[in-house]
Amino acid sequence: MDYALFVPTIQPHHRAMTTHQQLPAPTTVDSGLDNFNGKRTRLSGTLPFALGSLLLGTIGIFVQEAAADPLTTTWFRCAFGLLGLTLWAMLRGQLGLLRLSRATAISVLAAGALMVLGWVLFFAAIERTSAGVATVLFHVQPLWVLLLGACYLKEPIAKRRIASVLVAMVGLLLATGILEQLAPFGGDAAFPADYWLGVVLCLVGAFSTACVTVIARRLRHLPAGILAWWQCAVGSLALLAWPLSQGWPEWGAAWAWLSGLGLLHTGLVYALLYAGMARLSTDRIAVLQFLYPAVALLIDWLFYGQSLGSLQLAGIAIMVVAIGVTERGPRR
Repeated sequence: MDYALFVPTIQPHHRAMTTHQQLPAPTTVDSGLDNFNGKRTRLSGTLPFALGSLLLGTIGIFVQEAAADPLTTTWFRCAFGLLGLTLWAMLRGQLGLLRLSRATAISVLAAGALMVLGWVLFFAAIERTSAGVATVLFHVQPLWVLLLGACYLKEPIAKRRIASVLVAMVGLLLATGILEQLAPFGGDAAFPADYWLGVVLCLVGAFSTACVTVIARRLRHLPAGILAWWQCAVGSLALLAWPLSQGWPEWGAAWAWLSGLGLLHTGLVYALLYAGMARLSTDRIAVLQFLYPAVALLIDWLFYGQSLGSLQLAGIAIMVVAIGVTERGPRR
């Protein structure tokens, strides 16, 4: 909200106001209405973003059951996501909005390229480290979002939000079980040089995805799903050569899982996430993003029998508490 709109303008040639001529102070009813509208806006952004993050946490089921290589899975996610978002735009009569202006096109295409780059680097990092290590490193993204939001969008960052993100990252570190693999816990702490290359790839991928979040905040005037449509279009075109050269998955169950991966976890999820981003500040988005890895860990435990140790359970609890404290906010 631009508070400058509510500042009265005093003309220089006007007589100074007396005590009885001063503008009335905002009433309690007006203040209460402003607070209500602000809370309603935050709630309308939090609900779709949280729902999208929760649904995104089930993506592991579809990836496991599809049993396709990472780049082929990524292409199908983009292609079927593009199909779902196109149908969604048709139903809403927004196909004409897919035409970008010259000023918007550069930002939209850049966001699409950065998202695809983030996915590719993430899969490359998994091959050199492990899924748990890559997940932990990839979710330094909220810190990148906070820094980019402060430097690029000039948004103030509440100290409470910074503390919550740091605490949530500690919880995520514990939840993945990475500490149990280190020397003090009976593991091997000696990592080869290729491991550190995977670390670098994952950190760069996390930065790329954080840039997408910041660009989406600047493109909030676009209807929800339009930016996601263009990201899927860029990914479908950029990665098409991979399945063409490596071969397509066997027709049957794999195609069903891959189609669900695109229609649900890309088409629907992106529409929900971008609808929430348009109503949330970058620091609140940074904290809510931790819902995705928390749900993913729980899904692995419930459906694939990957039991969680005490440190992992404690990490999930820390993440939930950090998110809850941030969402409650300071009481006036």
